[in-house]
Amino acid sequence: MTQTETLPSCMIVVPCLNEAPHIGALLRELRPAAKRLGAVIIVADGGSTDGTRTIVADIAAKDQRVVLLHNEKRLQSAAINLAVARFGEGVDYLIRIDAHGGYPSDYCDRLVEEAQATGADSVVVSMLTSGSGMVQKAAAAAQNSRLGTGGSKHRHLSAGEWVDHGHHALIRISAFTAVGGYDETFSHNEDAELDYRLRQAGYRIWMTGKTQMVYYPRSSLKGLYFQYLGYGRGRAKNALKHRMIPKIRQMVPLLVFPVVLLAAFSFVHWLAAVPLLLWVSVCLGYGFWTAVSQRKSDIALAGVSAMVMHFGWSVGFWLQLLAPRPQRGVA
Repeated sequence: MTQTETLPSCMIVVPCLNEAPHIGALLRELRPAAKRLGAVIIVADGGSTDGTRTIVADIAAKDQRVVLLHNEKRLQSAAINLAVARFGEGVDYLIRIDAHGGYPSDYCDRLVEEAQATGADSVVVSMLTSGSGMVQKAAAAAQNSRLGTGGSKHRHLSAGEWVDHGHHALIRISAFTAVGGYDETFSHNEDAELDYRLRQAGYRIWMTGKTQMVYYPRSSLKGLYFQYLGYGRGRAKNALKHRMIPKIRQMVPLLVFPVVLLAAFSFVHWLAAVPLLLWVSVCLGYGFWTAVSQRKSDIALAGVSAMVMHFGWSVGFWLQLLAPRPQRGVA
């Protein structure tokens, strides 16, 4: 029996939307792994208008392992669900790849090895952030820090451990389908929401220390703000759906929006501005200290990036939390 025949079957799914600058190089990186694992690569495109579909179609015409799938619902959660529904029957593992990231050449191999070695139903990875321009580098420094992410485990390298949540990489399809896949009402935080249901159903999540991925952050503060606005909404939606109390590391940035609103009343008394000034001082001081300690002047704006992340997340959480919800039983 050959090595390929002894391997579990896999499918590699890449949800994407307008990723023309990245998708060609990403598929070149993934195709050798797909061949080794006997896997198909499904690019679930949400209606790209920048040439992404043409790039993928050209590659698919030359390599039968690459498939272009139209995701009319556009969301990543829907993209994965659709790919599993179309191609997942009889397949052991789903490997999720984010188009806006970088991966080691043996990334997929290590994931499968870890799933087999640990018996995990889901293998998650650490997500390290890297950037090229000044704003990207500052955002990366903030996202790789405790100030920016509150010590989230998957934002730092792991030696290998059982966890509640991590950056999605590999999931056993039988477990994925048993809990109903991703909730397609979630545009953000769908991974944490699925992890909650997996754990509640008794499935186990392993964070591997054998591999990791690199994420490339937004290149503008505006883009960073709206990204974290979505994250905040997603986290609040998750808390409401499952009646979960946010963790301490999430409750701290949750206070940022109220602190900003409180500062608006500083004309009544100057003490109303003190919490805001403290938060700003901590963030800016952190950015300055990081730049000096690492001798990298181009990440001095890390504190500003952290402030944008905190504020966007807090605003999103409160907007979702306070939004009117339809009453049950009302048509």
